[in-house]
Amino acid sequence: MTRLQARFVPFVMSVCLLSFACHAAAASARAQTPATPSPKPQQTPTPQPDPPGVVTGDTRSADETKPATRPAPTAQPKAVGDPGYVPPIRQDVESIETILNAVYASISGAKGQARDWDRFRSLFVPGARLIPTIKRPMGGFTTRALTPEEFITSSGKFMEEQGFFEKAIANHVETFGNIAHVFSVYEGRHATSDPKPFVRGINSIQLMNDGKRWWVVTIFWQAEDAANPLPQKYLDEKK
Repeated sequence: MTRLQARFVPFVMSVCLLSFACHAAAASARAQTPATPSPKPQQTPTPQPDPPGVVTGDTRSADETKPATRPAPTAQPKAVGDPGYVPPIRQDVESIETILNAVYASISGAKGQARDWDRFRSLFVPGARLIPTIKRPMGGFTTRALTPEEFITSSGKFMEEQGFFEKAIANHVETFGNIAHVFSVYEGRHATSDPKPFVRGINSIQLMNDGKRWWVVTIFWQAEDAANPLPQKYLDEKK
C-alpha cells in the first residue's frame, strides 16, 4: 500500500501541474489576442449645405460665385409723422401729371444751380428705388438699385456742375385702382438753349395713391443707343 501511494501521489501531482499549465497557457493566449471590436451601426451622412455663392453642379469660377457684398443701409424717405419727414408741395402730389412734372423739375437746373433735394425726397414713398440700366463694357447689361439718397449722392454733383435739364416728351399712362405705370419718354440737355438733347430714353415709373396723395414707388430707366433707338410709337403721345 505504501508503495502504491508512493507511485500514485507523484502521478496525481503531475496531472494537476499539467492541467494548471494548460489553463495558464490558454489564459495567456486570450490576454494577448486583441478583442474583435463590435461592429458600429452605420450612420447616414448628414447633407452639408453648399458654401455661400456656390451651387451644386455650377460650372462658374470661384470669382463668379462669390456672394455679393451688401451695401450699408442708407437713409430712406421718411413716412408721414416720422422725425425728419419732408412734406411735399401739395400741388406736386395731387395727380399723376403733377408728380411727373415735379420729378423732372426737381432734378433740372442750370450749371452751378443747387437743386431742391427736399422737394425731390418728398415725392418718394419709403423704400422707393431708382434703377438705371447700365451697359457692361464687355457686353450685356446690368442694373443698380438706388435709394433716393444714393441717387442724390451719385448724380447730384454731376447735375449741378454740368447743368442738366430733363423733361418728358411723351407719357404713356396705365392705371388700375390705386396704382399707375407710366412709360415716360425723356430727353436731357445741359442747357435749355442746346439745339439737341445729349441723351434720350424711357423712364418706367411706378406710382401709388394712398388715398391722400400720389407717391413714386420706382423709376427704372434705360437710355437710347444705336442698338435700341426709341420706337416712334413711344415718341407719340398716347391718345
